Amino acid sequence: MCFPVQKRSVQTVKSIANGDKVWINKSQRGFTLIELLVVMAIIATLLSMVAPRYFHSIDKAKEAVLRQDLAIMRDAIDQFYADMGKYPADLEELVDRRYLRRIPVDPLTDSDATWIAVPPMNEEEEGVYDVHSGYKGLALDGSYYEEW
Repeated sequence: MCFPVQKRSVQTVKSIANGDKVWINKSQRGFTLIELLVVMAIIATLLSMVAPRYFHSIDKAKEAVLRQDLAIMRDAIDQFYADMGKYPADLEELVDRRYLRRIPVDPLTDSDATWIAVPPMNEEEEGVYDVHSGYKGLALDGSYYEEW
């Protein structure tokens, strides 16, 4: 018949400042400072490799949202012109007449009030012919956002 063997944990004695002795199991000891520093260095190295890719992907996502918002607003302006025979006076008119549910938020400025309304080239017509982002800066492809 076999009996299970119990493992006994190795214990060490630790003296406390007041002279008392405390028994500590070897399995309950903590990590050394060197071990913690090595782990922190590995984590820092991994973060330094991942962080630039993360921020680059955020910028790409903002640009994709900006392109989509501009396409939606330009389509709404074209539909308004096709239905009414004139351009909307402002972007708010597109919302009032239900061509848009709301004016989208510019993902680069985090505001719906920074859109730049471009008037028609024909001086006889008034209103919003086109719309651009109000953000002044360079896109990832080298173009300027206000030219989109």
